[in-house]
Amino acid sequence: MIAPLRTLALTCAVAVALTACKKPEQQTPPPPEVGVIEAKADTLPLQRELVGRLSPYRSADVRARVPGVLLKRVYQEGQDVKQGQVLFLIDPAPLQAALNASQAELASAQATYANAKAAAARARSLAPNQFVSKSDLDAAEATERTAAAAVQQAQASLANAKINLGYAQVTSPIDGRAGKQQVTEGALVGQGDITLLTTVDQLDPLFVNFSMSSDELTQLRRAQAAGAVSLSGDGKSTVQVKLSDGTMYDQPGTLDYSSAVVDPSTGAVTLRAVLPNPQQILLPGAFVSFQAVLGERKNAFLVPLQALQRDTTGGFVMVVGKDGKVVRKNVVTEGQQGSNWLVTSGIEPGDQVIVAGVQKVKEGSPASAKPWTPTAANGPGAAPAGAAPAAGAAPAAGAAPAAGTAPADAAADPATKPSDGAPAAEPTKQ
Repeated sequence: MIAPLRTLALTCAVAVALTACKKPEQQTPPPPEVGVIEAKADTLPLQRELVGRLSPYRSADVRARVPGVLLKRVYQEGQDVKQGQVLFLIDPAPLQAALNASQAELASAQATYANAKAAAARARSLAPNQFVSKSDLDAAEATERTAAAAVQQAQASLANAKINLGYAQVTSPIDGRAGKQQVTEGALVGQGDITLLTTVDQLDPLFVNFSMSSDELTQLRRAQAAGAVSLSGDGKSTVQVKLSDGTMYDQPGTLDYSSAVVDPSTGAVTLRAVLPNPQQILLPGAFVSFQAVLGERKNAFLVPLQALQRDTTGGFVMVVGKDGKVVRKNVVTEGQQGSNWLVTSGIEPGDQVIVAGVQKVKEGSPASAKPWTPTAANGPGAAPAGAAPAAGAAPAAGAAPAAGTAPADAAADPATKPSDGAPAAEPTKQ
């Protein structure tokens, strides 16, 4: 009886062992696919996004230079005028009378000079025979010199009267657009002060006045001394103005002035660029945003916006190493160029920077690198929608978590993989 039971028990044990051996082993999931680009160092434009204010290339105040009554305005307000064009008329009658008086004074002085000249000549002819005394001769010659000076004075007064009469026609000093009339007809102008009548502004070209931090300029010059940056001189640096509708103005400007003194109230350096305005689309006084190309940045990298992540320590990218594992690299950026960040340090030529799929990986884990192209909409190398972080902001819910914070089993089971929109929570440690 015992033997059959022992045999039955042995059979059951063998069956259980065979069943355990046939249990399928747990398979290791493949590494996640990510879209990568190869980092390539290049010489790139040194750009800055700035804000400036437009001002006229030349601005001339038109003023009454002689006293009188304003008779008439002979231009249309807001009209383009030429240099020398008559803008206002001042009553010329008093000025004409002053001119006539100066002419009469000149005639009198010339007659006096003629008589004095003849008397002096007569005294000089009689002096050798001692028909006139030495003192009389000296007096005659002194009278002659005084009369000659009076003639010159009368000529100067006449010239001044002619100039004042010409000022009765107020002309434009430059080519430009005449502004609003400041004084109405019939007003007494130029009485005790130089009355402003209007202003003429030259609108083509325009000045773009802006400023940069002195610290930033110092850093740029220091980088130039180190060979990392090549700054353009005045007349070579370009600016591209952005219009209010977001489009770029089709006329690039050039930097023409840079102050050598720091404003003590702002700590900034004043700069100025000349901007062509042939269509007169832009108007003085307006604030504009523009992109200034100050030179060239050497050995820099362009990294797509969605590749750069940020945390409390700063910006970083995830790189697939030669061993196929993901490595975090902290980077330094210097502004945005289009849809890319300009990275100046932190990565090396040949690095496989992860652009798409950063939510799928964590530092130290393996990843399958595939070339990334912007046109790949939904493939392994496609950029996830909304993956690009805002400049200077912390990553949103859809951004890659910081190194070491990804869940341990994020890639262990495809069925429990977190979505691109939000990573799964890390399991609670007991």
